[in-house]
Amino acid sequence: MGKVGSSGRLAMVLGSLGLAAGAFLIAGAGHRLPPAAPSVSPAPDAGEAAPASRAPVHDPRPGQTARRIAEDLIAPPPLDVAGIERIEPRAPLSGLGLASPPKTPMPKDWRETLLYRPVATSSAVFEAMGRTITVSGTIDIDTSRTCSFGDAVWPCGQRARAAFNGWMRGRALKCVLPPDVDRFAIAAPCTLGKQDVGAWLVANGWAMASPSGIYGKAESVARDAEMGIFGPPR
Repeated sequence: MGKVGSSGRLAMVLGSLGLAAGAFLIAGAGHRLPPAAPSVSPAPDAGEAAPASRAPVHDPRPGQTARRIAEDLIAPPPLDVAGIERIEPRAPLSGLGLASPPKTPMPKDWRETLLYRPVATSSAVFEAMGRTITVSGTIDIDTSRTCSFGDAVWPCGQRARAAFNGWMRGRALKCVLPPDVDRFAIAAPCTLGKQDVGAWLVANGWAMASPSGIYGKAESVARDAEMGIFGPPR
């Protein structure tokens, strides 16, 4: 057998130690896990820039204010007020959106009173809490009245009362009334929430405007639009 140098003998000793360590792992764990593959980062292709670092970049320069550039080109031209002409405002798209009527002054001893569970007895008259109230500024449509539209005749008085009841739906009305002394029938202005009851009735054609009232314009609009009693059967 040939002679083995010192380097060869060292390799043989290290190899035997490796085999002994592997046998010890197999005997202790019952199986041997494959060694993990080394993590190797792929080299960038030729001509491809290396990914930039994600570390925040600190800008040592102090903050500077923005400079104004070419104000004469970017700024709007000066406006000559002498060339401005004022024109009339556009007419409303519909006359139904009428402004709220001015409040009618009432005697000092009259107070706003909530009337619960109102029930209409005709187109502009209702009963609530033992009182009978006619909405002021309106002319009531009797329940027995009939209306004609073309060749059709229909019971517009009954329909007007039903429309008033359907609009109230039993909600409380706020009316300006005298002190609660006698429960007599009275004409009074009323509101449902923020809506004027008389304005709603007349503008929708379910009552007519009193000559001395404030709903004349609303009735004209209802007639032109053929609303309520001024239109076809509903």
